[in-house]
Amino acid sequence: MSTKARAQRPRSGEIVELEAGELVHGGAAIARHEGFVVFVQGAVPGDVVRATIGRVKRSHAEARVTEVLKSGPDRIAPLANHPGAPWQILNYEAQLAAKQSLVEQAISRLGGFESVEVAPIVPAEQEWRYRNKFEFSFGAAEDGSLACGFHAPGRWDVVEPLETCLLGSERVDEVRKAALAWCTEQGLEPFDRREHTGYLRNLVVREGIRTGDIQVRIITSEGELPDAIGFGEAIGCEGVFHSEIEGSGEQTVGGSISIISGQEKLQEEISGLTVGISPEAFFQTNTIMAEKLYAMAAEEAGLKGHERLYDLCSGIGTIGLALAPRAGEVWGLELIEPAVEDAIANAKANGITNASFFAGDVRRDLREMVERVGKPDVVVVDPPRAGLSGKIIRRIGETGAKRIVYVSCNPTTLAPNAAALGELGFDLKKVRPIDLFPQTPHVECVALLERRHPLAKA
Repeated sequence: MSTKARAQRPRSGEIVELEAGELVHGGAAIARHEGFVVFVQGAVPGDVVRATIGRVKRSHAEARVTEVLKSGPDRIAPLANHPGAPWQILNYEAQLAAKQSLVEQAISRLGGFESVEVAPIVPAEQEWRYRNKFEFSFGAAEDGSLACGFHAPGRWDVVEPLETCLLGSERVDEVRKAALAWCTEQGLEPFDRREHTGYLRNLVVREGIRTGDIQVRIITSEGELPDAIGFGEAIGCEGVFHSEIEGSGEQTVGGSISIISGQEKLQEEISGLTVGISPEAFFQTNTIMAEKLYAMAAEEAGLKGHERLYDLCSGIGTIGLALAPRAGEVWGLELIEPAVEDAIANAKANGITNASFFAGDVRRDLREMVERVGKPDVVVVDPPRAGLSGKIIRRIGETGAKRIVYVSCNPTTLAPNAAALGELGFDLKKVRPIDLFPQTPHVECVALLERRHPLAKA
C-alpha cells in the first residue's frame, strides 16, 4: 500500500481558500486544495481568494472567485461590468505574457514540438472598444423588466442588464438601448431558457469600423415581429433584419431570416478591400488587428506572383482576396453558401479576376477541387475554434501543397493539428501569436508549415 497521501477531492458547493498559480487555457488560474487541482475563474497569478467549488471531476475541480483576500502583483481594478472581458482584472502586459506562454505550452506539450520558433506576440492597438460584432441576449431582470445584455458568468439561464459595453463603440451601445426601449414599449416577452417559452432571444449588432455602418438582427422565436417597420425606424441603422429560430437551443444562426430595412449587406473596408458582409457570414471581430493578421498570413505564404493558392474555410473571401494580387490564382472553398456569395461579389467589387470561390465541405469536396483546378502551391486554412478533423488534415496532405499557412484562433487545436500534418510530411516552421481579443484569454496565431523534401508518402 502506498504511503503517498491521496489528494482530497472537494465537494461541489464547498467554499475554499486558494492561492492562484499560472493561467491556463480557458482563462482560469490553476490552484490546489489539499493537493487536488482546482481551476479558478476570476483569479490571477498570486491571488489568495475565497472560491466556491462548482463541477468536480476525477482529475480536477472548477471554482469561481467569491472574494479576493490578497491581490496578486498584476491584478488591477476592472473597468466594465462585462462577462465577455474576464481578463480585465489583469494588466495588459501580463495578459500578453500569459497568452505568449499559453501558445508556447500548447505547441510544446500538445504538439510535441520542442524547438519550433514561437515569435513574440503582437499586441493589440486598442485595449478597449475594439470589437465590431456583439451577440446580446434578451432576458428578464431581477425586477421583472426586460434586459438586453449578457449571460451572467457560469449561468446559461440568467441575463444581466448592461449599462455600457466597453468592448464596442458608443454607437453600438446606443443601438442596443434603442432596441431594448422599443421592445419594452411593445411589451414583448423574453425567451425563458428554462421553460422554453417567450419570444425575444438575441440582438446581434455588427459595425463597419472603417465605414461607420451598422447592421442589426433581432432574433426571436417563430412568429412575425410586431410592427417590424417601426422597429427598423426606431433603430435607424444601415441594415435591419429579423431571424426566427425554432427549438430551445441558444443559437444566433439558422432559421429563417428576412430584411426589415436598409442594405442587404454591411459595407466594410479591410486590407485595401471594400467588402459586403451578409448577416450570418463570418468576419473577424477586430477589424484593425485582422488587417495585421492578414499581412502576417501574406508574409508566411511567401507568394511570388505565379502560385496557385487554396483558401480553405474562406468565409467572405477576405484572406484570399487580400493575397490575390501576390498570387497567380486563388481558389476558395467555404461551407456557408451566403458567405460564398459574399466572396464572389467582393471579388467583383474589387476588380479581382484571379480569385474564384465555391460552396463545399473541405472534408468532402477538396479532392474534387484538386482534380478540377490542379494541385495548390500554397494552402491557407482558417478553421473554427475546434480546428481541423483528421479527415480534413488527410485531404490537405493529399493536395501536394508545398506550404500551409494555418490561421488559428485556438492554439490547443493548432498544436495537435500541426503534429498530425507532420506525420503527412509537413514541418512546423514557426508560430506567430497576435492579440485580437484584449481582456480575454483568446489568442490568434499564424503558423507556417512546409513540406519536407523529398516528399514524404502519406
